[in-house]
Amino acid sequence: MGKVVATSGAVTVTEVAELDALRREIERAASASSPLRWNADPEDMRRSVAQLVLTLVEFIRNVLERQAIRRMEAGTLTNQQTEDVGVALMKLEEAVREVAAQFGIKSDELNLDVGPLGKLM
Repeated sequence: MGKVVATSGAVTVTEVAELDALRREIERAASASSPLRWNADPEDMRRSVAQLVLTLVEFIRNVLERQAIRRMEAGTLTNQQTEDVGVALMKLEEAVREVAAQFGIKSDELNLDVGPLGKLM
């Protein structure tokens, strides 16, 4: 196991390369299409807050998925744990889609321009 870079609950990032890959993906995504920004219009506040929260949840889901894949490839998860993580990630993705549909948010709107860093995902 590599040097622990960050730990939050059951999630541990052990490879600096993994963090570098996430940074490169954020930069790559930032250079694509026009930036999406959080809309703080009082008339559309509920939808904007929902979009912000769903974007953050989707970002965290992507990080958890990468961590699970890395652990699965390293052989540190049992078959049952792999199955449980896969089901949990699929249910989370489904929940994000359902809530997004309630607010009329399309999946391509689940991103956020974070200034100099570009888009979140």
